[in-house]
Amino acid sequence: MATKNLSDYDINSVPSGQDMKIGIVLSDWNNDITELLLEGAYKTLIKHGVLPDNILIKHVPGTFELTLGAQLFAEYTDVDGIICIGCVIKGETSHFEYICQSITQGLTQLNIDYSMPVVFGVLTTNTLEQAKDRAGGKHGNKGFEVAVTALKMVTLVNEMEDFDDGNYYLN
Repeated sequence: MATKNLSDYDINSVPSGQDMKIGIVLSDWNNDITELLLEGAYKTLIKHGVLPDNILIKHVPGTFELTLGAQLFAEYTDVDGIICIGCVIKGETSHFEYICQSITQGLTQLNIDYSMPVVFGVLTTNTLEQAKDRAGGKHGNKGFEVAVTALKMVTLVNEMEDFDDGNYYLN
């Protein structure tokens, strides 16, 4: 939202990522924006204890390809969660709507199919200026937000797996 700074969060509400391995799929399209989002996500993961060697980054040509990149991470690596970073800026054609709808549906389906957090870190803006505002500009950096989301969702999955194993006790 335009009134919220995406970089503001309660640091104490974020679980440690010390034992986590996170995959990041980065779209090279609009890379002046996506690289800034990656920087925000990477720094946030490190800040919360994820080891640099446990952050795996792979590039894909565009936002549409994020779904396959995330699927490949889920199938061929041992990551605990995946962050997908991209940026789609509305133009004069309906391409924007097709890409945004496809990536949203694709990443949602991967969450369900793999029972693994696949985090939507895609800016869908009307203008380049709006994208800049959300990639380190006046609204902060959405990269922070998606990293925090990944840490929280991996923790939730781990807690539920412990619960399923009969090892989860309520305090």
